Amino acid sequence: MSLVIYIIIMAGVTYLIRMIPFTLFRREIKSRFFKSFLCYIPYAVLSAMTIPAIFYCTGNFYTAAAGTAAAVVLAYFGFPLIVVALAASGTALLTGLIF
Repeated sequence: MSLVIYIIIMAGVTYLIRMIPFTLFRREIKSRFFKSFLCYIPYAVLSAMTIPAIFYCTGNFYTAAAGTAAAVVLAYFGFPLIVVALAASGTALLTGLIF
């Protein structure tokens, strides 16, 4: 019975999260500051979820830092995502084998 209550609560919270912006902002948002603020929210949330996972997934700070450095450098130079991901994983693996 408690599982059903949990599912109902989760459904309600999900519904509220999606419907509150529609009820609060009925007209178009004209503020440039607020529009730009809303544009950056997905990137900030994605970064807040990804960065801790990067540094805790290997169990070793040095391997995670090496993989992250490789990914940042390759992404800066415009390499495709698959190349960046494989190089970061390979760098973390090689660093783990060395240390």
